[in-house]
Amino acid sequence: MTVIKWNVRAGAYYDSVVLMQLQRGLLRLPGVVDAGAVMATPANRDLLAANNLLPESVTANPDDLLIVVKAEDDASAANAISQVDELLARRKSSAVSQDFRPRSLSAAVKQLPEANWVLVSVPGRYAAGVAREALDLGKHVFLYSDNVSLEDEIALKKTAREKGLLVMGPDCGTAIINGIGLGFANHVRRGNIGVVGASGTGTQAVTAHIHELGGGISHAIGTGGRDLKSDVGAITAHQALDALARDDDTKVIVLISKPPSPDVATQLISAAQGTGKPVVIYFIGYPAPARKIGNLHFAVSLSEAAELAVRELENLRVKDSRILRSSNSRFVRGLFSGGTLAYETMIGLQASLSPLFSNSPITNSQNLEDPLHSKAHTIIDLGDEFFMIGRLHPMIDNDLRIRRMKQEASDSEVGMILFDVVLGEGSHLDPAGELVPVIKEIQEKRIGGLGELEFVAIVIGTDDDPQNLQSQVSQLQEAGVTVFKTATEAVEYVSLRFSGRKKYEFTPVNLEQLKQPLAAINVGLESFYDSLLSQGAQAVHVEWRPPAGGNERLASLLAKMKSKKEN
Repeated sequence: MTVIKWNVRAGAYYDSVVLMQLQRGLLRLPGVVDAGAVMATPANRDLLAANNLLPESVTANPDDLLIVVKAEDDASAANAISQVDELLARRKSSAVSQDFRPRSLSAAVKQLPEANWVLVSVPGRYAAGVAREALDLGKHVFLYSDNVSLEDEIALKKTAREKGLLVMGPDCGTAIINGIGLGFANHVRRGNIGVVGASGTGTQAVTAHIHELGGGISHAIGTGGRDLKSDVGAITAHQALDALARDDDTKVIVLISKPPSPDVATQLISAAQGTGKPVVIYFIGYPAPARKIGNLHFAVSLSEAAELAVRELENLRVKDSRILRSSNSRFVRGLFSGGTLAYETMIGLQASLSPLFSNSPITNSQNLEDPLHSKAHTIIDLGDEFFMIGRLHPMIDNDLRIRRMKQEASDSEVGMILFDVVLGEGSHLDPAGELVPVIKEIQEKRIGGLGELEFVAIVIGTDDDPQNLQSQVSQLQEAGVTVFKTATEAVEYVSLRFSGRKKYEFTPVNLEQLKQPLAAINVGLESFYDSLLSQGAQAVHVEWRPPAGGNERLASLLAKMKSKKEN
C-alpha cells in the first residue's frame, strides 16, 4: 500500500521549469512512485486530484508551492520530502551564474541599460503588470505568458503602438530578432526573409524550412494568437509589417496566422499590398482570394509559404516589378449583368477591400440594404430579380446599367466603375457601341468637376461571336476603358489600384533597435535567460517574486500607495 506525504510552502514562487526539474528529481529517489511540484492554483490542484495525488486534507493558496510525493512506504515518502531543499539548491547551483541578480525590472535596467527587450514569462495574473512596467521603461516586450485578459492585451498594445514599441504576445512562443531566438526558436541562418507570425509553431515550421531551402531570416516577429482577432485588430501585426517594409535587409515578407477575423484579414492583406515588397500569406483555414494578386502570394501550407518566399527572393534578382499608381479616390462600384461574375469578383475583392457591399453578398455583413443606392465599395448584380420586374435582362438592354453608371459617377468618392460585357448568342449585338458614348460623356463631366473616373471592363466572348469580340474590345479601349478577359485579372488590377490607401497612424518601430546586438532582461522562466546567453546575447535575469508575496489585496494597496507617491 502506497503512502502520500505533502509539503506546502506559503508564498514560495518558482517558475515552471524549476518545478518540472524538482518533480523529476523527486521521481528518481528510491521508493517514490509518483510526485507533483506545482504552484497550488485551482487548475494544478485539479490535475493532482485527477492523478490521485491530492488528499482532501491538503489546504493551500494559489501562490503557495505544493509538493506531493506518493511512495511505497512512509520512510521513502518522508525521505523524498526532506530532500526538496537540496534538489532546489542543486538546480540553482547548476544554472548559468550571474554575479548579481536584481529583484526588480527597474534595477535590471540600471544593470543593463542597453537592453531594448524584456522577456516576460511570469504567471498570467501578474504578466500585464510586468509588461506595462517594461513599456513605461521604453522596452519592447516578448510576452510569453498566457492567461492575460483581452482587455489588458488591447491596452498594452495600444500603449506600445503610441510609443513605437512592440508587444509580442501574450502567449507568444517564438520570435527571432537580429539572429537571436526568443522563446522557442530554431537556429536559422541570417538572410533577407522577414516573418510576421501569429502562430509560434507555424513560425518555427516556416523559418526552419526556409533555412533548409538555403534561405535566411532577417527578423521573425511574433504577435500572439489573439492579435488577429477583431477585438485586438492586429495591432502588432500591422506594426511588424510596417517595420519589415521599411527594413532594407528584408526583401520578402511571410505573414502567417491561425484563422484571422475576416475584417482583420482584409485590412492586413491591404497593408501587405502597400508594403511594395513580395508578401507570402498563409492564413490557416481562411479561403485565399487567388494564388497571386500583384505583390501578394497566397500559400496553401506552411511548407509552401517557405518555398514561395525563397522563390520570390530569387526572382527579385531577375524580374522587374510593375509599378502601378494607386487610386486617389476611395471607392470602386461594380455593375454586373452576370450574377456569377459578380459573385466571383466579390470573393476576390473581399480579401483586400473593406467595407464591401453587394445585393449578392457572401457574408451577412456585406448585405447592401438598398440595392438602388451603393455605399463604400459595392458590387451590384443587375440581373438579380429585384431589378428584373418588367425589364429585359441587362445582357440585352443596357438602359439600367447606363442609368446606374451615371448615378455612381455623380459621387465624387467613386474612383472606378467596373462592369462586365458578356457577348454571344442572344446578347445585345453591339453593347460597346451603346456604352462608349455614355462613358465618354461621364468622363468629360467628371474631369470638369468631380475628378477623373476610371472605367474597367471584363469582356467575355470569342472571336466567333456575332458581336465581333475584337471590335468590342477596341471600342472600349479607345474610350479609355481598361479591358480584361477574366474576372481574376480584373480583381488583381482593382486590388492593386486601391491598395495602400488606408494609412495606419502609429509611431513607427525604431529599426535601429531591431538591428542592434540583442540585449534583454528576462523576467520569469530562467531557461529563456539561459537560451539568450547560449546564443551570445547580453542578458540579465530578474529574481522575480509575486508582489506582496502573492497577496492580491496587499499588492493592490501597495500599488495605490506607489501611484500616489509618484503623483
